[in-house]
Amino acid sequence: MSKFPIIKGAEPYFHHGNDIGILISHGFIGTPQSVLELACLFAEGGFTVYAPLLSGHGTDPEDLRKTSHKEWLEDIEEAYIYLQKRCKRIFVVGQSMGGTLTLALASKYKNISGIVLINPAIDIPFMEEMIKKSTETYITDDKPDIKKEGVHEITYSRIPLISVSELVTLTNIVNKFLPHVRCPAQIFHSVIDHVVPPDNASYIYRCIQSQHKSLQSLPNSYHVATMDHDLPMIAEDSLLFIKRHLHASSVHA
Repeated sequence: MSKFPIIKGAEPYFHHGNDIGILISHGFIGTPQSVLELACLFAEGGFTVYAPLLSGHGTDPEDLRKTSHKEWLEDIEEAYIYLQKRCKRIFVVGQSMGGTLTLALASKYKNISGIVLINPAIDIPFMEEMIKKSTETYITDDKPDIKKEGVHEITYSRIPLISVSELVTLTNIVNKFLPHVRCPAQIFHSVIDHVVPPDNASYIYRCIQSQHKSLQSLPNSYHVATMDHDLPMIAEDSLLFIKRHLHASSVHA
């Protein structure tokens, strides 16, 4: 239990809709606020939607410093099980590290109906270099990588270096899981991303063993694409992806 309160606006989001669930995960140092607009658009489509707050996030950097990648994996699994008890079918959506966690979940739970990855992280060279070279306990983060003007993301301005190491450990672990991902997958990547190299998306596309998969570029967004210009495209195409695979499964049922 954190001694720090949740930052106002960073709370988990849950909407009770139909028996089709959508689990959506924010990224590293983010909160559900970064995926809230997308979550609400899914909810408007009638779905049950859950965006949990990952451990160490949305409170204070000190909480993040005490959190391991194992806890993030546990968080996303617990959220999936929570939805599983309430829904017949589940799709999982992840932004950045949320995409990494989505891939881990899909490699383990074969009954996931489909995944949507938005600038997913599997190899972040500048973070690996930072771990090797920095002697600081905390590093200062620049403003969030969002092209759209006037957007405020709830995040930390200071990041524990040990937490960056935990993120890199997570990506290295999940990299080995990629061949075990076989569910339908929709992958979005920003043409310009100053955090995660765009070739992460194409690498994941090649490595996962999904029979139905697609790779789509976002021409007018930076890394936090769920808060950027291309959000309407992400929402529309994600909903089409979900409905298409719901229809395909019902036809073959």
